[in-house]
Amino acid sequence: MFEEMIARIAGRFTRVEPRRRARTLLLGLLSDLPDKNCWTISEYAGDETPDGLQHFLRKAVWDADEVRDDLRDYVTEHLGDTGAVLVVDETGDLKKGVHTVGVQRQYTGTAGRIENAQVAVYLTYATDTGHAFIDRALYLPKSWTTDPDRCADTGIPATTVFATKPALARTMIGRALDAGVRARWVAGDEVYGADPGLRADLEKRGVGYVLAIGCDRRVSTPAGVLRADGVAARLPKHVWQRLSAGAGAKGHRYYDWAFADIDLGEADGHRWLLIRRNRTTGELAFYRCYSPEPMPLRILVQVAGRRWTVEESFQTAKGLTGLDQHQARHWTSWHRWTVMAMLAHAFLAVVASTQRNPEPTTVGWISLTCNEIHHLFTTLISRPVHDVAHRLRCSNWRRRHQYRARQTHYQRQSTREP
Repeated sequence: MFEEMIARIAGRFTRVEPRRRARTLLLGLLSDLPDKNCWTISEYAGDETPDGLQHFLRKAVWDADEVRDDLRDYVTEHLGDTGAVLVVDETGDLKKGVHTVGVQRQYTGTAGRIENAQVAVYLTYATDTGHAFIDRALYLPKSWTTDPDRCADTGIPATTVFATKPALARTMIGRALDAGVRARWVAGDEVYGADPGLRADLEKRGVGYVLAIGCDRRVSTPAGVLRADGVAARLPKHVWQRLSAGAGAKGHRYYDWAFADIDLGEADGHRWLLIRRNRTTGELAFYRCYSPEPMPLRILVQVAGRRWTVEESFQTAKGLTGLDQHQARHWTSWHRWTVMAMLAHAFLAVVASTQRNPEPTTVGWISLTCNEIHHLFTTLISRPVHDVAHRLRCSNWRRRHQYRARQTHYQRQSTREP
């Protein structure tokens, strides 16, 4: 199955050298290396220096967007379209310095606070069979898009303009749907639920959505325009239903759910305010929902539950395939590294989906997970170079490189001293 995946993207590389580098990089991303970057992967693969991988990510002739399209087709073909939901969310990678593309001090949910970070928006394709990333877009703050010199230094195209995270999501969702991806629903958190443009785009296409919103968002109801939490306060007790938002590691995620019709004056389609209540704390969460056709509450709850698949994708892609471990400062390098990491993650998801037991309880163990597939792949398939002489050569190269870098920093510092 790994060779099948490699064959799918092989045509994107006109020369044999980048084709081999792509295979080397994917094997390195699927390895059990604790830190995955050009230095560690090149040593793992038997290269004396990381120059080859760095050239592959920065200067080699190949198009990351074409590989992204292959990734999307690979995921949709293998995971099917039963209950397909496109889930959009952003994640932040903590970075040092100010020269890496897109980095500035900004809020990131990864740290839960404002940090020096690089933020990107990802699109996940989730079905009853499994889920995997199919697209991504780097978020560029205004401090970057308004500084042409800074953009030029990191290879950002001159035509790039500032785009909000919902705008990036709209572009990726539109690109997937235009390419023929079959998905009846889109799910996202409050960042995307608050954007009227995204909702309008999906309604125009006839695609349903379940998008989270804040408690202070106002919606139009038969009783007037009310805050979302005001609608919840008016609901009678008998309308709440105990439903599962999906199976978790410790069992089904049961909440109390209710929904109310909103925006009744709008033409075409049906709109609801979906409300989730924690059965222990009473905490409420709210979702704007739309469907071209009437939908029962349980379907909206299932779609809302699918949103959590993107969190699992972030966890496995960062933990297993090095999605956040890149050391790429350049625009091109970032897009190439992320698409290869997403492809490696998709491979794990696809293998896990094909090996899933239809009735796991009858055989006495759970289905294979991405973590278990990764462990088996690194144990049975991957063959790192353990030659002592090779390891010593790599150690010598690292020390020489670090010495030159240190001397350069010292010289630069001395020229700045008064």
